[in-house]
Amino acid sequence: MKGSWALITGASSGFGWAIAEQLAARGVNLLITGRREDRLLELKEKIVNEHKVLVEPLVFDVRSLEQCEAALKQKASLVANVSILINNAGLARGGEPLPTGKIEDWDQMIDTNIKGLLHMTRLVLPYMIERNTGHIVNLGSIAGRWVPPGMGVYSATKMAVRAITNGLRIDLMGKNIRVTNIEPGIAETEFAHVRLADDQKASAIYKGITPLSANDVAEAVLWCLDRPAHVNIHELLITPQAQAGVGAAYVHRS
Repeated sequence: MKGSWALITGASSGFGWAIAEQLAARGVNLLITGRREDRLLELKEKIVNEHKVLVEPLVFDVRSLEQCEAALKQKASLVANVSILINNAGLARGGEPLPTGKIEDWDQMIDTNIKGLLHMTRLVLPYMIERNTGHIVNLGSIAGRWVPPGMGVYSATKMAVRAITNGLRIDLMGKNIRVTNIEPGIAETEFAHVRLADDQKASAIYKGITPLSANDVAEAVLWCLDRPAHVNIHELLITPQAQAGVGAAYVHRS
């Protein structure tokens, strides 16, 4: 793993930030992407100072194929050497039931969580196939297995991530490329704040429990990447101990 290149989408916060730090600690060079340039530059400075690896920030929105293509073209020689692709960029918006949901929220989730993942996979994968090596890690969700109230569209996007991951693994048989879906439960990142746009409501999600941290999920990703070359972890579902399923009825709060 040391000396290789990884590309991480959504690296400006949460899981992406933590995965970048843990990969850098293992000596992996990084292409970090996101929409917030200031955060990416902050992450680059921190990683370079602490781990002395190469870090290249790329600022673009994965929803736009044109932006994805233009950004990767800037660093084409590095993208050609990427052996680890972390499709982490994703979000939830709103929590209204389908009859009153906001179509703009649905569009943003579908375009980011599904189409953004497809854009990046399609652009990076040919280089992995040419080199006959690679590992793609997609960040799904426990909501890709069960649907929480008011999150039907978000769950649909994460079920799509699960289907795409499984289909990709089949399509890549014989290509020496591993494909993994990581499915976290309740985790304390910006996720709830972005979804609800209300800090008080977001904080209530974590009341009375110890949620997963971004580092917990990053450690699971590193474990999957670190398996012997002949071992592929198809799916890894991770929840805090207090969470037995999806939805309030399956969370024990002290």
